[in-house]
Amino acid sequence: MFFALNGPLHDLSDDFLFSAHMVQHLVLTFVVPPLLIIGTPGWMLRRALDIPGVRPVARWLTRPIICFAAFNVVFAAWHLPPLFNLAMAEHPVHIFEHLMFMVSATLLWWPFLSPLPELPRLSYPGQMLYAFLNTLPMSLVAIYIAMADHVLYPAYAAAPRVWDISPLADQQLGGLIMWIPGGLFFGGVMTVVFFKWVARDGDDAAAAQVTTT
Repeated sequence: MFFALNGPLHDLSDDFLFSAHMVQHLVLTFVVPPLLIIGTPGWMLRRALDIPGVRPVARWLTRPIICFAAFNVVFAAWHLPPLFNLAMAEHPVHIFEHLMFMVSATLLWWPFLSPLPELPRLSYPGQMLYAFLNTLPMSLVAIYIAMADHVLYPAYAAAPRVWDISPLADQQLGGLIMWIPGGLFFGGVMTVVFFKWVARDGDDAAAAQVTTT
């Protein structure tokens, strides 16, 4: 989170390059939230579930269809020119945008990484389907950006050039960064889930054989 919101990446994304901004968004949605979930022990979250009214809301929010919709609606909406340009013009709005990314992305990764049986993970086949479906909305947003024939975000049209790339080419590169690494990331997730699924079935088969003998 510190790397994404401070230092060179932050400066490049805010003041110079749309493509750097897309790298920042991928870090905030694909790296930071999974690490936050992995690093939070279940017992700490379970205490929050004991607060009256929290448990049913948490169960609803962590349903896979809600997690899918929340992240993809937030991600797509903030890359539409009106909202994106507003965030570039108003720093408090920009901060709110990043908070929405991280909150909705935490929901996105919950069905893969939940540390609480009360708010369970998806089954391995469900996780693979969920990962695949999440490649589709992001690809549509990325294609919209990469294939645009004009600069969608005026702040970058007027930004100083830190290297020899036009604003339109920078925008196209940003769309490709969202499209290709984003898709490959979910492909990697599907691969990991598949091998975990195979390993679990192998362990179950071995345990059944031992029990039989």
